[in-house]
Amino acid sequence: MGLFSLTVCAQQSDSTPVVVQPGAPGQPSRTLPPSTRATLPPGSPADVRFMQGMIMHHGQAVEMTAWIESRTANKDLRSLGARISSSQADEIKFMKRWLNTRGEPISPMIPETAGMHMPGHASHKMLMPGMLTEEQMKALKKAKGEEFDRLFLTGMIQHHGGALIMVKDLFDTAGAGQDGELFNFATDVDSGQRAEIRIMQTMLGEKPLEERR
Repeated sequence: MGLFSLTVCAQQSDSTPVVVQPGAPGQPSRTLPPSTRATLPPGSPADVRFMQGMIMHHGQAVEMTAWIESRTANKDLRSLGARISSSQADEIKFMKRWLNTRGEPISPMIPETAGMHMPGHASHKMLMPGMLTEEQMKALKKAKGEEFDRLFLTGMIQHHGGALIMVKDLFDTAGAGQDGELFNFATDVDSGQRAEIRIMQTMLGEKPLEERR
């Protein structure tokens, strides 16, 4: 792994920035050309696929939470939905920024033969792990009251479980997940979604998986 150099910018009297690269221990610093730019460490194709897929994954969760207000009066579910919507919308912004910084497209390149037929929805083959099918989304959208609450909670538990699979697959891939920002993000997704799964299981009256024997 290469050493990352800290660059310090000072201003000369003519406003031309001076870029100084500190030397190794015992070695002098050296002045670099003003055109010097920081470079990002090389990434893994699996990192890019993870971010692109998770944007799609989060997008469906935000869509699901948008239906809560008009379909249920359950205050606990409304509070949970607001939390999920806010956190995942913020994470989508982060993931798009991460990809843009690296010159990567926001959406994965999908062959025409993959069957992207439904407006706004990927075909079943293109769904990320845990994502609800078109039929499940239609059923949720039509439901109201307690039926909506049940379908939302069971659907979001399924959805969050898929995100955990995506994180595991990332870290199981050789060379992936080494980027510092991505590593912190993925571990936060894992811990946050596990916590929300436990909350939703409690709301459904279920025991958490780790307590079932």
